[in-house]
Amino acid sequence: MCDYSLQHVRSRPAKVGDKLTTRDFGIRTRGFAAAEDAAVAVCVLPGTELAFSSPVAVTDFHFVVNWKVETLDHATAIFRQVNKTEPMKHHDALEFPDGRIVLLTRLSEGQEATVLQLPAQPTTAAEAIAQKRIAYVG
Repeated sequence: MCDYSLQHVRSRPAKVGDKLTTRDFGIRTRGFAAAEDAAVAVCVLPGTELAFSSPVAVTDFHFVVNWKVETLDHATAIFRQVNKTEPMKHHDALEFPDGRIVLLTRLSEGQEATVLQLPAQPTTAAEAIAQKRIAYVG
């Protein structure tokens, strides 16, 4: 399962080499869609490295009338999960090389990314917990 807001969307896990596109799934949230089927959400594990085809554009949703788009100086990111203790908040996020963390749902639609590397297999219980995706069904 991907973020809680995508729990009713068909999904599959990410693989190295996957071509992904940021997409609005029609439920007021964005995520990664599979290149071969835009209706399928691709779930990414925390620690996965991604490369975008161009610098990442982030949309500020706070102003419905005047949406603001910011282009970051980065085209690579590491997938993270945030707000882990808050079940009804978005968890899927990207960490950029400057340390900035942006929720995946804030990325502008239609951006292309490639999965460069999945996280290494955990060797300790703490690493396994850190890589476990948050999955709230409710």
